[in-house]
Amino acid sequence: QVQVVESGGGSVQAGGSLRLSCVVSGIYVGISCMGWFRQVPGKEREGVANIDHVPTTHYTDSVKGRFTISRDNPKNTLYLQMNNLVPGDTAIYYCAARGYQSTCDPSLGDSGFTHWGQGTQVTVSS
Repeated sequence: QVQVVESGGGSVQAGGSLRLSCVVSGIYVGISCMGWFRQVPGKEREGVANIDHVPTTHYTDSVKGRFTISRDNPKNTLYLQMNNLVPGDTAIYYCAARGYQSTCDPSLGDSGFTHWGQGTQVTVSS
C-alpha cells in the first residue's frame, strides 16, 4: 500500500522560508517521478516542481530561484525548500508520486500522478 504524507507547512511573513517534507512508503522516491503541486480554493491545481530518477528537476517560472526540490533516498523522503516566500505562494501544497514512472513532464502537468498526500497549508502574509 502506497502512502504519501506531507508536513512542514505553516504561516510566515513575506521573505521567510519553509521546508516541506513528504514521507513516502510503498514507492521508492529514487526511481519514481515525484512532484509538488499547490492549489488555492477556487483555482486549478498548479504544478510547482518535479524531480525524476536522474535527477532532473523542473520548476514553474514563478518559483525559479526561490524553491528547491530534492530527495533523500535512504529516508524515502521528498523535500521542497521554499525561500523568499511571497503572498502569492499561499496555497495548499501537495506531494505526489507518478506511479512507477521514472520520467517527469517538464510542463509540470499532473497526468499520471497516482498517489497523493493530504496536503499541507502554506500561508504567507505581507
